[in-house]
Amino acid sequence: MIFSQPKKILLLIVLAILAMLLCGLYLAYNTYDNLNFALMLRGKKVVAFALVALATGMATVSFQTMTQNQFLTPNILGLDALYVLIQTILFFIGGGVNILSQEQISIFLLSILLMALSSLLLAKTLLKRRQNDLFILLMLGMIFGTLFSSTSTFFQVMMDPNEYDLLQGRLFASFSNINTTHLGLAAGIILLGSLILFALNRYLDVLHLGKDQATNLGLSVNAFQIFLLFFISLLTGTATALVGPITFLGFIVANISYQLMPSYRHSDLFPTAILLGFIFLVGSQFLVEQVFHLKTTISVVTQFIGGLYFIGKIIYERSRYR
Repeated sequence: MIFSQPKKILLLIVLAILAMLLCGLYLAYNTYDNLNFALMLRGKKVVAFALVALATGMATVSFQTMTQNQFLTPNILGLDALYVLIQTILFFIGGGVNILSQEQISIFLLSILLMALSSLLLAKTLLKRRQNDLFILLMLGMIFGTLFSSTSTFFQVMMDPNEYDLLQGRLFASFSNINTTHLGLAAGIILLGSLILFALNRYLDVLHLGKDQATNLGLSVNAFQIFLLFFISLLTGTATALVGPITFLGFIVANISYQLMPSYRHSDLFPTAILLGFIFLVGSQFLVEQVFHLKTTISVVTQFIGGLYFIGKIIYERSRYR
């Protein structure tokens, strides 16, 4: 089923209205007669929701087009595990109290650069001329992710229990204590990376046809994949460094976008995924604050819903080909 252009625009308008209504509800609900303070506190979170939704939606849709697989997300490259390792080493060496009190910009930028450059290094090494190099890259990403997780566990076992407790608070995705300076830097990086990816939407449409077809149409696939992977890692790394790992978010919004917007054009898929990501994050944070009264975190809600959706999609896809 292919939507006509008016139907695509109507869908995006409906999603945008739903996002604004949900945002208004989150900002104005249960303010305890102090609307200005609530708007100031929650407004910063709304900006973070928008940035994370933008980065995750753009990166995941691009990554799934590059890998030709709707079950994979950029986190398979081990970016989440690398973030955990960086934070663990920083807390182990510098101490949790010092790290949390300083919140230096250099540490924030270092986390982003390490996550982006590690993926670029793997890509430059492996994405050469053989057709299966991309899948070797993905397998190596999983292996390095396991290595990073094991190394993090090794350091965590040797940490002081109080330091370990502080570290765990950093390793769960949270929108509660976002550094305003980091938010400004993240906004610049995410907006720039997203604009570049959106400018490449026609090349992604060609890559969606497959590597052989894209090559026949004049696209330098290997060079484009390396370029694409750097910006995917940059967006994913920035979102992770800003709020922490949010597993399954990209998987959920990308796959629902394919269902709601049956189009191969990334100029249609990108805004759909971004709006869905924003709706999901605002809705999840509303549940965390107003329903669960901060007794859980947004990452727990995301993993629970995403895990159910992932299992359901596997069962559905398996039943289709029986």
